[in-house]
Amino acid sequence: MPSIHRSALAALAAGALLAVSACGPDGPTGGGTSPAPPPSSAAAAGSGGAIGGITLPSGLPTSLLEGLPRSWDDLKKWKFEDWDKWASKHVFDNPVVKDFWDPDKMGDSKPADPAPPAAKPAPATPGPSTPGPSTPGSSTDAGVTDADPPVVKATAMPRPYTGQPSGKVFFSAKGGRGNCSATVIGDPRHPGRSNLVWTAGHCVHEGKGGGFFKDLVFVPAYNNSGASSGGKRAPLSELAPLGTWWADQVTTSPQWMVEGGGSGDAANQYDFAVMRVHNQNDTGKSLEETVGSAVPVWFDAPRDRLDVSAVGYPLVKPFDGQELYRCDGGKPTRLSFDAKRPTMLTIGCDMTQGASGGGWFAKMPDGRTALVSNTSIGTPEHTSLSGPYLEAVARQALDWISKK
Repeated sequence: MPSIHRSALAALAAGALLAVSACGPDGPTGGGTSPAPPPSSAAAAGSGGAIGGITLPSGLPTSLLEGLPRSWDDLKKWKFEDWDKWASKHVFDNPVVKDFWDPDKMGDSKPADPAPPAAKPAPATPGPSTPGPSTPGSSTDAGVTDADPPVVKATAMPRPYTGQPSGKVFFSAKGGRGNCSATVIGDPRHPGRSNLVWTAGHCVHEGKGGGFFKDLVFVPAYNNSGASSGGKRAPLSELAPLGTWWADQVTTSPQWMVEGGGSGDAANQYDFAVMRVHNQNDTGKSLEETVGSAVPVWFDAPRDRLDVSAVGYPLVKPFDGQELYRCDGGKPTRLSFDAKRPTMLTIGCDMTQGASGGGWFAKMPDGRTALVSNTSIGTPEHTSLSGPYLEAVARQALDWISKK
Protein backbone atom coordinates (compact mmCIF):
# COMPACT_ATOMS: atom_id res chain seq x y z
CA MET A 1 0.00 0.00 0.00
CA PRO A 2 1.49 3.38 -0.96
CA SER A 3 2.29 5.44 2.13
CA ILE A 4 0.60 8.50 0.60
CA HIS A 5 -2.73 6.65 0.76
CA ARG A 6 -2.42 5.88 4.44
CA SER A 7 -1.34 9.34 5.52
CA ALA A 8 -3.50 11.37 3.16
CA LEU A 9 -6.73 9.58 3.91
CA ALA A 10 -6.08 9.84 7.61
CA ALA A 11 -5.69 13.60 7.26
CA LEU A 12 -9.08 14.08 5.67
CA ALA A 13 -11.30 12.74 8.45
CA ALA A 14 -13.71 15.52 9.44
CA GLY A 15 -13.87 18.72 7.45
CA ALA A 16 -11.79 17.58 4.50
CA LEU A 17 -14.74 16.70 2.34
CA LEU A 18 -17.23 18.99 4.02
CA ALA A 19 -17.45 22.69 3.37
CA VAL A 20 -17.02 25.27 6.14
CA SER A 21 -16.67 28.98 5.52
CA ALA A 22 -15.32 31.81 7.61
CA CYS A 23 -18.00 33.23 9.86
CA GLY A 24 -19.92 36.10 8.36
CA PRO A 25 -21.40 39.09 10.20
CA ASP A 26 -24.65 37.25 10.89
CA GLY A 27 -22.62 34.35 12.26
CA PRO A 28 -23.59 30.78 13.02
CA THR A 29 -25.81 29.82 15.90
CA GLY A 30 -23.05 27.68 17.32
CA GLY A 31 -21.70 24.23 16.66
CA GLY A 32 -22.22 22.46 19.97
CA THR A 33 -20.63 22.51 23.37
CA SER A 34 -16.96 23.01 24.03
CA PRO A 35 -15.09 20.17 25.70
CA ALA A 36 -15.17 20.35 29.50
CA PRO A 37 -12.62 18.94 31.94
CA PRO A 38 -13.06 15.21 32.48
CA PRO A 39 -14.73 14.09 35.71
CA SER A 40 -12.49 13.02 38.55
CA SER A 41 -14.18 9.63 38.58
CA ALA A 42 -13.05 9.09 35.01
CA ALA A 43 -9.69 10.78 35.24
CA ALA A 44 -7.96 8.01 33.36
CA ALA A 45 -10.36 8.34 30.46
CA GLY A 46 -10.14 12.13 30.53
CA SER A 47 -6.39 11.96 30.11
CA GLY A 48 -6.50 9.50 27.26
CA GLY A 49 -7.05 6.30 29.24
CA ALA A 50 -9.70 3.63 28.91
CA ILE A 51 -13.15 2.72 30.14
CA GLY A 52 -13.68 -1.01 29.85
CA GLY A 53 -12.31 -2.00 26.45
CA ILE A 54 -12.50 1.51 24.93
CA THR A 55 -9.43 3.69 24.65
CA LEU A 56 -10.58 7.30 24.90
CA PRO A 57 -9.02 10.57 23.70
CA SER A 58 -8.06 13.10 26.36
CA GLY A 59 -10.26 16.03 27.38
CA LEU A 60 -13.69 14.54 26.77
CA PRO A 61 -16.64 16.23 28.52
CA THR A 62 -18.38 14.38 31.34
CA SER A 63 -21.63 14.01 29.40
CA LEU A 64 -19.92 12.14 26.58
CA LEU A 65 -18.64 9.43 28.92
CA GLU A 66 -22.09 8.60 30.25
CA GLY A 67 -23.79 5.65 28.64
CA LEU A 68 -20.81 4.36 26.68
CA PRO A 69 -20.68 0.59 26.22
CA ARG A 70 -17.89 -1.31 27.99
CA SER A 71 -16.28 -1.93 24.63
CA TRP A 72 -16.96 -1.04 21.01
CA ASP A 73 -17.69 -4.72 20.40
CA ASP A 74 -20.53 -4.42 22.92
CA LEU A 75 -21.98 -1.60 20.83
CA LYS A 76 -22.88 -4.15 18.15
CA LYS A 77 -25.20 -5.77 20.70
CA TRP A 78 -27.08 -2.58 21.55
CA LYS A 79 -30.84 -2.66 21.25
CA PHE A 80 -33.31 0.16 20.69
CA GLU A 81 -33.40 0.89 24.43
CA ASP A 82 -29.61 1.28 24.55
CA TRP A 83 -29.58 3.70 21.61
CA ASP A 84 -32.49 5.60 23.14
CA LYS A 85 -30.68 5.95 26.46
CA TRP A 86 -27.54 7.18 24.69
CA ALA A 87 -29.49 9.63 22.52
CA SER A 88 -31.29 11.06 25.55
CA LYS A 89 -27.91 12.18 26.90
CA HIS A 90 -26.89 13.77 23.58
CA VAL A 91 -29.97 15.65 22.49
CA PHE A 92 -30.08 17.23 19.04
CA ASP A 93 -31.69 20.68 19.18
CA ASN A 94 -32.40 22.24 15.80
CA PRO A 95 -35.25 24.78 15.97
CA VAL A 96 -36.46 26.06 12.62
CA VAL A 97 -35.26 29.58 11.85
CA LYS A 98 -37.66 30.67 9.14
CA ASP A 99 -36.00 32.00 6.00
CA PHE A 100 -32.52 31.43 7.51
CA TRP A 101 -31.19 29.59 4.47
CA ASP A 102 -31.20 31.90 1.48
CA PRO A 103 -29.13 31.78 -1.72
CA ASP A 104 -26.43 33.99 -0.20
CA LYS A 105 -25.88 31.75 2.82
CA MET A 106 -25.94 28.62 0.69
CA GLY A 107 -23.52 30.17 -1.76
CA ASP A 108 -21.18 31.42 0.96
CA SER A 109 -20.49 27.95 2.38
CA LYS A 110 -16.94 27.18 1.26
CA PRO A 111 -14.69 24.17 1.85
CA ALA A 112 -11.81 24.29 4.29
CA ASP A 113 -8.43 22.81 3.39
CA PRO A 114 -7.52 19.85 5.61
CA ALA A 115 -4.65 20.10 8.06
CA PRO A 116 -1.63 17.96 7.18
CA PRO A 117 -1.41 14.63 9.01
CA ALA A 118 0.34 14.72 12.36
CA ALA A 119 1.87 11.33 11.62
CA LYS A 120 1.35 8.43 9.28
CA PRO A 121 -0.89 5.76 10.78
CA ALA A 122 0.72 2.42 11.48
CA PRO A 123 0.34 -0.10 8.66
CA ALA A 124 -2.91 -2.02 9.01
CA THR A 125 -2.42 -5.65 9.96
CA PRO A 126 -5.08 -8.28 9.35
CA GLY A 127 -6.46 -9.59 12.62
CA PRO A 128 -8.18 -12.87 13.43
CA SER A 129 -11.92 -12.81 12.97
CA THR A 130 -14.70 -15.29 12.59
CA PRO A 131 -17.15 -14.61 9.77
CA GLY A 132 -20.76 -14.42 10.84
CA PRO A 133 -24.13 -13.03 9.81
CA SER A 134 -23.08 -9.43 10.54
CA THR A 135 -19.48 -9.69 9.32
CA PRO A 136 -19.47 -11.42 5.93
CA GLY A 137 -15.96 -12.17 4.77
CA SER A 138 -14.44 -10.44 7.78
CA SER A 139 -11.69 -13.05 8.13
CA THR A 140 -10.13 -11.75 4.91
CA ASP A 141 -11.16 -8.09 5.21
CA ALA A 142 -10.37 -7.25 8.84
CA GLY A 143 -7.46 -4.82 9.03
CA VAL A 144 -6.57 -5.02 5.34
CA THR A 145 -5.53 -2.00 3.28
CA ASP A 146 -5.09 -2.42 -0.47
CA ALA A 147 -3.12 -0.39 -2.98
CA ASP A 148 -4.80 2.79 -4.17
CA PRO A 149 -7.25 2.09 -7.03
CA PRO A 150 -6.96 3.78 -10.45
CA VAL A 151 -8.44 7.27 -10.66
CA VAL A 152 -11.97 7.52 -12.07
CA LYS A 153 -13.14 10.79 -13.62
CA ALA A 154 -16.45 12.07 -12.27
CA THR A 155 -19.21 12.63 -14.80
CA ALA A 156 -22.09 15.10 -14.50
CA MET A 157 -25.50 13.62 -13.69
CA PRO A 158 -28.22 14.47 -16.22
CA ARG A 159 -30.87 16.99 -15.29
CA PRO A 160 -33.49 17.27 -13.99
CA TYR A 161 -32.41 16.02 -10.55
CA THR A 162 -35.99 15.65 -9.35
CA GLY A 163 -36.87 11.99 -9.02
CA GLN A 164 -33.35 11.20 -7.78
CA PRO A 165 -32.67 10.69 -4.05
CA SER A 166 -29.62 12.97 -3.83
CA GLY A 167 -29.32 16.49 -2.43
CA LYS A 168 -27.24 18.81 -0.27
CA VAL A 169 -27.01 19.29 3.49
CA PHE A 170 -26.34 22.76 4.93
CA PHE A 171 -25.41 23.60 8.52
CA SER A 172 -23.92 26.18 10.86
CA ALA A 173 -20.70 25.22 12.64
CA LYS A 174 -18.07 26.91 14.73
CA GLY A 175 -16.29 29.17 12.29
CA GLY A 176 -19.03 29.48 9.71
CA ARG A 177 -21.49 27.64 7.48
CA GLY A 178 -20.90 24.41 5.65
CA ASN A 179 -22.41 21.92 3.26
CA CYS A 180 -22.25 18.25 2.38
CA SER A 181 -24.05 15.81 0.11
CA ALA A 182 -26.73 13.36 1.23
CA THR A 183 -29.30 10.75 0.14
CA VAL A 184 -33.00 10.08 0.77
CA ILE A 185 -33.28 6.55 2.17
CA GLY A 186 -36.26 4.31 2.80
CA ASP A 187 -37.80 4.16 6.26
CA PRO A 188 -38.39 0.51 7.25
CA ARG A 189 -41.40 1.47 9.40
CA HIS A 190 -42.92 3.96 7.00
CA PRO A 191 -42.60 2.44 3.53
CA GLY A 192 -43.34 4.92 0.79
CA ARG A 193 -43.42 7.82 3.25
CA SER A 194 -39.84 8.18 4.41
CA ASN A 195 -38.47 11.39 5.91
CA LEU A 196 -34.98 9.93 6.45
CA VAL A 197 -31.68 11.19 5.01
CA TRP A 198 -28.28 9.44 5.07
CA THR A 199 -25.02 11.38 5.18
CA ALA A 200 -21.60 11.35 6.90
CA GLY A 201 -21.13 11.71 10.66
CA HIS A 202 -18.78 14.65 10.12
CA CYS A 203 -21.61 16.44 8.27
CA VAL A 204 -23.79 16.56 11.40
CA HIS A 205 -21.43 16.46 14.40
CA GLU A 206 -18.09 18.01 15.36
CA GLY A 207 -16.68 14.73 16.63
CA LYS A 208 -14.35 14.22 19.61
CA GLY A 209 -16.05 15.94 22.51
CA GLY A 210 -18.04 18.40 20.41
CA GLY A 211 -21.71 18.73 19.62
CA PHE A 212 -24.18 18.58 16.78
CA PHE A 213 -24.15 21.30 14.15
CA LYS A 214 -26.99 23.83 14.04
CA ASP A 215 -29.42 25.01 11.37
CA LEU A 216 -29.09 21.55 9.81
CA VAL A 217 -31.21 21.18 6.67
CA PHE A 218 -31.51 18.94 3.64
CA VAL A 219 -32.19 20.35 0.17
CA PRO A 220 -33.26 17.63 -2.28
CA ALA A 221 -32.58 18.15 -6.00
CA TYR A 222 -30.40 21.17 -5.25
CA ASN A 223 -30.02 23.40 -8.35
CA ASN A 224 -32.32 21.09 -10.25
CA SER A 225 -32.67 23.34 -13.29
CA GLY A 226 -29.08 24.56 -13.44
CA ALA A 227 -30.18 28.13 -12.68
CA SER A 228 -27.11 28.75 -10.47
CA SER A 229 -24.63 26.96 -12.73
CA GLY A 230 -21.73 28.83 -14.27
CA GLY A 231 -21.54 31.41 -11.49
CA LYS A 232 -25.09 32.69 -12.03
CA ARG A 233 -27.25 33.84 -9.14
CA ALA A 234 -30.58 32.12 -8.67
CA PRO A 235 -33.55 32.51 -6.31
CA LEU A 236 -34.22 29.99 -3.53
CA SER A 237 -37.08 28.51 -5.54
CA GLU A 238 -34.54 27.37 -8.14
CA LEU A 239 -31.92 26.19 -5.64
CA ALA A 240 -34.44 24.34 -3.49
CA PRO A 241 -37.26 23.40 -5.89
CA LEU A 242 -38.61 20.74 -3.50
CA GLY A 243 -38.28 22.82 -0.35
CA THR A 244 -35.92 23.12 2.60
CA TRP A 245 -36.18 20.18 5.01
CA TRP A 246 -35.08 20.85 8.59
CA ALA A 247 -33.63 18.02 10.69
CA ASP A 248 -35.71 17.00 13.72
CA GLN A 249 -33.59 14.07 14.87
CA VAL A 250 -30.08 12.99 14.06
CA THR A 251 -28.00 10.03 15.07
CA THR A 252 -24.41 9.13 14.32
CA SER A 253 -22.11 6.49 15.73
CA PRO A 254 -20.83 6.84 19.30
CA GLN A 255 -17.37 6.22 17.84
CA TRP A 256 -17.64 9.39 15.74
CA MET A 257 -18.94 11.46 18.67
CA VAL A 258 -16.18 10.24 21.00
CA GLU A 259 -13.20 10.02 18.63
CA GLY A 260 -14.02 11.75 15.35
CA GLY A 261 -12.09 14.55 13.73
CA GLY A 262 -8.53 13.52 14.44
CA SER A 263 -5.80 12.81 11.92
CA GLY A 264 -5.33 9.10 11.35
CA ASP A 265 -8.59 8.52 13.17
CA ALA A 266 -10.21 5.09 13.15
CA ALA A 267 -13.54 6.86 13.74
CA ASN A 268 -13.65 7.26 9.94
CA GLN A 269 -14.64 3.61 9.86
CA TYR A 270 -17.91 4.65 11.55
CA ASP A 271 -18.38 8.01 9.79
CA PHE A 272 -22.09 7.85 8.95
CA ALA A 273 -25.27 9.58 10.14
CA VAL A 274 -29.05 9.41 9.69
CA MET A 275 -31.41 12.39 9.93
CA ARG A 276 -35.19 12.65 10.22
CA VAL A 277 -36.40 15.82 8.49
CA HIS A 278 -39.58 17.77 7.83
CA ASN A 279 -40.55 20.36 5.24
CA GLN A 280 -40.25 23.91 6.58
CA ASN A 281 -43.45 24.72 4.65
CA ASP A 282 -45.51 21.66 5.46
CA THR A 283 -47.27 20.29 2.39
CA GLY A 284 -48.62 17.13 4.01
CA LYS A 285 -46.31 14.99 1.90
CA SER A 286 -43.29 13.06 3.13
CA LEU A 287 -39.80 13.63 1.73
CA GLU A 288 -39.96 10.40 -0.24
CA GLU A 289 -43.32 11.35 -1.77
CA THR A 290 -42.04 14.83 -2.59
CA VAL A 291 -38.78 13.65 -4.17
CA GLY A 292 -40.33 10.65 -5.88
CA SER A 293 -37.74 8.14 -4.69
CA ALA A 294 -35.84 6.73 -1.73
CA VAL A 295 -33.26 3.96 -1.69
CA PRO A 296 -32.97 1.08 0.79
CA VAL A 297 -29.79 0.69 2.82
CA TRP A 298 -27.94 -2.57 2.11
CA PHE A 299 -26.19 -3.62 5.30
CA ASP A 300 -23.49 -6.31 5.31
CA ALA A 301 -23.26 -6.11 1.52
CA PRO A 302 -20.81 -8.67 0.03
CA ARG A 303 -17.71 -6.64 -0.83
CA ASP A 304 -16.49 -8.99 -3.52
CA ARG A 305 -19.75 -8.69 -5.47
CA LEU A 306 -20.25 -4.92 -5.32
CA ASP A 307 -20.12 -2.60 -8.31
CA VAL A 308 -20.18 0.83 -6.68
CA SER A 309 -21.05 4.33 -7.90
CA ALA A 310 -20.56 7.39 -5.66
CA VAL A 311 -22.70 10.52 -6.08
CA GLY A 312 -22.22 14.03 -4.69
CA TYR A 313 -21.90 17.78 -5.17
CA PRO A 314 -18.11 18.41 -5.26
CA LEU A 315 -17.19 22.01 -4.54
CA VAL A 316 -13.44 22.54 -5.02
CA LYS A 317 -12.09 23.33 -8.51
CA PRO A 318 -12.60 22.17 -11.16
CA PHE A 319 -16.06 21.75 -9.57
CA ASP A 320 -18.21 24.51 -8.08
CA GLY A 321 -20.75 22.72 -5.87
CA GLN A 322 -23.68 23.47 -8.18
CA GLU A 323 -23.66 20.24 -10.18
CA LEU A 324 -24.40 16.66 -9.16
CA TYR A 325 -21.65 14.23 -10.21
CA ARG A 326 -21.02 10.50 -10.03
CA CYS A 327 -18.00 8.22 -10.12
CA ASP A 328 -18.48 4.65 -11.32
CA GLY A 329 -15.80 3.11 -9.15
CA GLY A 330 -16.50 -0.57 -9.76
CA LYS A 331 -15.37 -3.09 -7.16
CA PRO A 332 -14.12 -1.25 -4.06
CA THR A 333 -10.72 -1.88 -2.51
CA ARG A 334 -10.09 -1.90 1.25
CA LEU A 335 -8.79 0.64 3.79
CA SER A 336 -8.35 0.05 7.52
CA PHE A 337 -7.09 2.14 10.43
CA ASP A 338 -8.18 -0.43 13.04
CA ALA A 339 -8.48 -4.17 12.40
CA LYS A 340 -11.23 -4.47 15.02
CA ARG A 341 -13.53 -2.20 13.01
CA PRO A 342 -15.27 -2.72 9.66
CA THR A 343 -12.75 -2.18 6.87
CA MET A 344 -13.67 0.84 4.74
CA LEU A 345 -14.56 0.75 1.04
CA THR A 346 -12.34 2.72 -1.37
CA ILE A 347 -12.95 3.63 -5.02
CA GLY A 348 -11.05 5.68 -7.53
CA CYS A 349 -12.72 9.09 -7.94
CA ASP A 350 -11.61 12.68 -8.59
CA MET A 351 -14.51 14.36 -6.76
CA THR A 352 -13.40 16.99 -4.27
CA GLN A 353 -14.61 18.62 -1.02
CA GLY A 354 -18.37 18.97 -0.87
CA ALA A 355 -18.93 15.35 -1.95
CA SER A 356 -18.78 14.22 1.70
CA GLY A 357 -21.85 12.36 2.85
CA GLY A 358 -22.90 11.59 -0.72
CA GLY A 359 -24.34 8.13 -1.29
CA TRP A 360 -22.54 5.08 -2.64
CA PHE A 361 -24.88 2.86 -4.62
CA ALA A 362 -24.90 -0.75 -5.83
CA LYS A 363 -27.43 -3.18 -7.27
CA MET A 364 -28.92 -5.70 -4.86
CA PRO A 365 -29.59 -9.30 -5.98
CA ASP A 366 -33.24 -8.37 -6.59
CA GLY A 367 -32.18 -5.62 -9.01
CA ARG A 368 -32.98 -2.66 -6.78
CA THR A 369 -30.42 0.09 -6.32
CA ALA A 370 -29.36 0.43 -2.67
CA LEU A 371 -27.09 2.62 -0.58
CA VAL A 372 -23.99 0.71 0.62
CA SER A 373 -21.85 3.56 2.01
CA ASN A 374 -21.25 7.32 1.99
CA THR A 375 -18.23 9.43 1.15
CA SER A 376 -16.11 10.00 4.25
CA ILE A 377 -12.49 10.72 3.31
CA GLY A 378 -10.28 11.08 0.25
CA THR A 379 -6.75 11.88 -0.87
CA PRO A 380 -5.48 15.48 -1.17
CA GLU A 381 -4.72 14.75 -4.82
CA HIS A 382 -8.38 13.78 -5.34
CA THR A 383 -7.52 10.33 -6.65
CA SER A 384 -9.82 8.22 -4.49
CA LEU A 385 -12.65 8.32 -1.95
CA SER A 386 -13.32 6.04 1.01
CA GLY A 387 -16.52 5.31 2.91
CA PRO A 388 -17.56 3.23 5.93
CA TYR A 389 -18.70 -0.37 5.54
CA LEU A 390 -22.24 -0.48 6.90
CA GLU A 391 -22.88 -3.36 9.29
CA ALA A 392 -24.41 -3.92 12.76
CA VAL A 393 -23.85 -0.46 14.28
CA ALA A 394 -25.17 1.36 11.20
CA ARG A 395 -28.17 -0.97 11.07
CA GLN A 396 -28.99 -0.22 14.72
CA ALA A 397 -28.71 3.53 14.15
CA LEU A 398 -31.26 3.34 11.33
CA ASP A 399 -33.51 1.07 13.43
CA TRP A 400 -33.47 3.55 16.30
CA ILE A 401 -34.33 6.62 14.28
CA SER A 402 -36.97 4.72 12.32
CA LYS A 403 -38.72 3.67 15.53
CA LYS A 404 -38.51 7.23 16.91
